[in-house]
Amino acid sequence: MNRFDYQFPVRIHFGQGCFEDSLKKELQKYGKRVMLAYGGGSLKRTGLYDRIVTMLNEAGKTVTDFGGIMPNPTYAKVLEGARLAREQDVDFILAVGGGSVSDCCKIVSAQARLDSDIWDYEYAERKIPTEFIPLGVIVTASGTGSEQNNGAVITNEEKKQKSPLWGSFADFAILDPDLTKTVPMKQVISGAFDTLSHCMETYFGLPHTCNLSDRINEAVQRSVIKNLKAIIANPDDDFARSELMWASAMGENGILKLGKVTDFQCHMIEHQLGAYTDCNHGQGLAVLHPILYRHIYKSAEEKFRRWAQEVWLVQDADEGIDFLADFIREVGLPITFTEMGITLDDDIIRAIAESTVITPGCCKQLTADEIVVILNECN
Repeated sequence: MNRFDYQFPVRIHFGQGCFEDSLKKELQKYGKRVMLAYGGGSLKRTGLYDRIVTMLNEAGKTVTDFGGIMPNPTYAKVLEGARLAREQDVDFILAVGGGSVSDCCKIVSAQARLDSDIWDYEYAERKIPTEFIPLGVIVTASGTGSEQNNGAVITNEEKKQKSPLWGSFADFAILDPDLTKTVPMKQVISGAFDTLSHCMETYFGLPHTCNLSDRINEAVQRSVIKNLKAIIANPDDDFARSELMWASAMGENGILKLGKVTDFQCHMIEHQLGAYTDCNHGQGLAVLHPILYRHIYKSAEEKFRRWAQEVWLVQDADEGIDFLADFIREVGLPITFTEMGITLDDDIIRAIAESTVITPGCCKQLTADEIVVILNECN
């Protein structure tokens, strides 16, 4: 895939080697005080942190460091970032990393300009923020597509809820496939499966007739499957890295969702699983998807059959689900919670099931008791 710029509404800079030129161009548009946000140690270990700080200094920026954003960002971390942004009178937030860093910063951007507590503002008062600190994202771990939208998934540890909040769209996002080489292959694989999950969750939403968005979606799913296998076979396959990175963006830039009511029931179950276990998101989805689909596919059997035929090149719906499970094993993702190192007792399973949001776009409206059965089968 060749380089291009695209805005919808996020301004996208995509392409191998585009990182430095794109960031230099963008930094000219923002104020002097920059909050540099990132996650764990890989940014510093690979030298990318020093490269970015040097570029910020050369652009005349003062840097406020906001590191340590965890894989499942907590509400406490959001509040910490918002306090820091206000104290330092930050003009601009630069988020560097994967979806967790991006998600956290989208809400920090909003909370820093909001007098109310944003969780209560959105869930109790039913309001959405309208003022933000400008935000830019440099993606190093693709898969979530978080840089494409203004939604974030945040874990409120006090409430035992891993739930969506709405914050700022990024002004721009830099998608340089070379930067994905700074994260472990395990993270690349998990992220790619999250992309596939986003596509499936959109594809199986209402209506079940196949529109143009769904036909594009089928192509994106095939691309993820092909290129994830390619990058496992050869981690230096730059073409496969670029394809996976753009597939991640396509999963969440709105194009596949046009004309759809999305499903995302698997995500809702996994979110609550994460609230109670702090598990890896992509791995949790990999365990849940085949088992969930075996429970619901007969409620949309024609659509599942088309998916089996167009994505997996087999004839029957249940055979397509088997191929999905085989693919999960092939790429080294877990197929049980036990393989993830998670032990769930009956009380935790019941708590997860009863706190899971039931999504209107799912072809089968699950009950808490049915989710309990699904979770037990995942053990």
